[in-house]
Amino acid sequence: MTQPPATERELRVAIVEDDPRYRVSLETLLAHAEGFRLAGSFGSPLALLGEADRAATGASGLGWDLVLMDLQLPGMSGIEATRRLKRLRPELPVVVLTVFEEPNTILEAICAGADGYLLKKSSAPEMLEHLRAVAKGGAPLTARVARTVLGLLRSEAGGTPASACRDAGPVPELDLTARERDVLRCLVSGMSYKQAAAELAISTETVRAHIKSIYRKLQVHNVAEAVSRAIRERLT
Repeated sequence: MTQPPATERELRVAIVEDDPRYRVSLETLLAHAEGFRLAGSFGSPLALLGEADRAATGASGLGWDLVLMDLQLPGMSGIEATRRLKRLRPELPVVVLTVFEEPNTILEAICAGADGYLLKKSSAPEMLEHLRAVAKGGAPLTARVARTVLGLLRSEAGGTPASACRDAGPVPELDLTARERDVLRCLVSGMSYKQAAAELAISTETVRAHIKSIYRKLQVHNVAEAVSRAIRERLT
């Protein structure tokens, strides 16, 4: 029997967090939040990678829709764990949840394949909203993180750290619509999906649809790469 998409059923989330008290708080949140299910909880990235590796080589599915990853972990950093997990399961979204706000750390995590970057100071509703957005194909950053990334990108003359993530190569024809440029301009300004929707008087679902199209046309995979390309090529 075919599984329905994650957006039509409970979102199964696996946690990687070495602080037992904070891990329990995340477990409690996911166990009681509507539309979510705790699918795994790990105190180290090695345990998670071991299970992902067994699932990749076995007949059974992994049973996760998304991984919530701390950065400061025993045995291996969350950035390296994200990189290795993406090699095993490139389709599996990984959202970083950390206290670190340093620009280089944020960009390093994004370059490793993180689909979102959240701060532990985020409220529970904000965290859940961002996880839902990732499950629907978005790559959200909290407003604070987006501003940090934007500041770093704009401070780099003649290139950006995000350009080291991947060589996007020349885009033969961008063909961005006027509305897509409006949405891209909102991303460059550091707005969240909700803020962009309010600014443009459209729904958040419409914003997500435009962002997916923008990613495809710009040949990028996340907000940081889209903003980097927009700034470098003066697309807005």
